[in-house]
Amino acid sequence: MTSRRALCSLAVLSFLLPGPAPAQEIASAYRDAARRIVAAATADHRAYERIGELVDRFGPRLSGSAALEASLDWILEEMRADGLENVRSDPVMVPHWVRGEESLALLLPRARRLPLLGLGGTVATPPGGIRGEVLVVSSYEELTARAAESAGRIVLFDVPFTSYGETVQYRSGGAVAAAKAGAVASLIRSVGPASMQTPHTGGMRYEEGVPRIPHAAITLEDAEMLHRMQERGERIEVHLTMGARSLPDAPSRNVMAELRGTELPDEVVVLGGHTDSWDVGQGAMDDAGGVVASWEAVRLLQELGLRPRRTIRVVGWVNEENGLRGGNQYVTDHGHEKHMLAIETDGGVFSPRGYGFTGSDAAFGIVREIGTLLEGIGAGEIVRGGGGADIGPLMQTGVPGMGLNVDDARYFWYHHTDADTLDKLDPDEVARCVAALAVMAYVVADLPRSLPR
Repeated sequence: MTSRRALCSLAVLSFLLPGPAPAQEIASAYRDAARRIVAAATADHRAYERIGELVDRFGPRLSGSAALEASLDWILEEMRADGLENVRSDPVMVPHWVRGEESLALLLPRARRLPLLGLGGTVATPPGGIRGEVLVVSSYEELTARAAESAGRIVLFDVPFTSYGETVQYRSGGAVAAAKAGAVASLIRSVGPASMQTPHTGGMRYEEGVPRIPHAAITLEDAEMLHRMQERGERIEVHLTMGARSLPDAPSRNVMAELRGTELPDEVVVLGGHTDSWDVGQGAMDDAGGVVASWEAVRLLQELGLRPRRTIRVVGWVNEENGLRGGNQYVTDHGHEKHMLAIETDGGVFSPRGYGFTGSDAAFGIVREIGTLLEGIGAGEIVRGGGGADIGPLMQTGVPGMGLNVDDARYFWYHHTDADTLDKLDPDEVARCVAALAVMAYVVADLPRSLPR
């Protein structure tokens, strides 16, 4: 530690003096440390193997489930075995929605069983299910125009994927719009650009004063098929059965560990992802990979003896998928602490490209220069605008935020489906994500002066 600081002292001298520091001095000061981190992170596939153990052992981890709680016990045990400091958990009450048995059968114009996933938070059908005629629409506007036809029917929103932010509105609000039009249930074309008969689940909402009707997703292929049938003038009838239940809130936890700072331990750089997943697949991309990559970044720094001036805290936030209770509770429990930066990884641990950053111009200049240390692994691009759902509540208090940007071309193929499994991740890409997280967290935590707000 002493020799490392001695080697860095000349390079950071201008940064220690009053006035703005030349950003290039930062990269010069930390180039050797960054090279060590990258070399160590990419020397093996430890992070990928740990993701595999987590998802194979516990499977999907929906909030309120026994699988989630068992996985949190395991994470805490493993963090202690790694020798990390202040390993602990903070209590969080989370929603407890249970899918139950569900099915969708096409009756007319021909008989066929259709793959289906109820959307998180949906109500059930009556015990015998709902048999009804389907009305297919391509937008909310078309539903309004055809409102006279929707009463008593099951409305299907066949809306092609453009972007997640634009298309997801039919998942979140489709049940409300369909119920206002008199529908008895609503279906959506799954929110994603590709499918192999894999429906996508995800969160949805109801609105006070509007009837709560069952809401579920079918596959891209079947949504297009039913639309073609309607355009040919064929009558479409289905039988929908859903046994979903919302139980009382259940106790859960945010889990965390630290690498304590040497000089300013009460100042914190926090990074992590969310431990919960939907109740399908393994939640490997979304977001076991983000949690483990962040955890491995901190473990790696400890192993290398790279202990920064400030504390680096890794957090596995709970309940991102259907409530964001973990992110909000973290602010309640830790918002009074001096956070220098928050980093989230929740876009799949594919090949890293860099970071999106939200903060002051002065801070942006600094993190952009730190990004040059990641150019060798293709992760040096720092752009404006970044963060994440779990760190969003913390960012609202004024803390700068970053999100790891990756090559996410395939992310929404598997997002919230049974296909979110370990094989979709590449061990070398995961290792480079670990490197990118470790370098950014370490350098920011070790800067002579705090990242400017």
